[in-house]
Amino acid sequence: MCTERAARGFSLVEAVMFILVVSIALVVLVQAYVVSTTGLAEPVIRRQTLAIAQALMEEIQLKDFANPSGGYAGPYSAATRSQFDDVMDYNGLALTGISDLTNTPIVGLSGYNASISVSAAAFGNVPLAAGWRILVTVTNPNGGQVTLEGYKADA
Repeated sequence: MCTERAARGFSLVEAVMFILVVSIALVVLVQAYVVSTTGLAEPVIRRQTLAIAQALMEEIQLKDFANPSGGYAGPYSAATRSQFDDVMDYNGLALTGISDLTNTPIVGLSGYNASISVSAAAFGNVPLAAGWRILVTVTNPNGGQVTLEGYKADA
């Protein structure tokens, strides 16, 4: 008699309990996978945001302190960025999507935005009239921001 019961298979209650336990385990595993993979791209996005901010800061700091004789006198926008010849030309510049100096959008960076602020600043032995404080803020597609602060002195 005992062998007949074992040969019959699972009861409906046993089958439902098995499905329930496997379903719960599967949900837990999928949630753990989602949590572990969601943050994988975040360090790459932060690094890209920082790289954009550093590139813009370097571009600005390599320009002349003041407008050179016969230099560009405006208008100042992303479309005319290739003509910028001094640090103050960048003041108030806002980039919606990152582009190169010729205003050609860079593939894959359309979700990033940048804003630049330049103001007079005294630092160290540099008087207020001979120093610029440069703030470059880049916002990534996730809303995260990186702000770099740099200085340029009249040499």
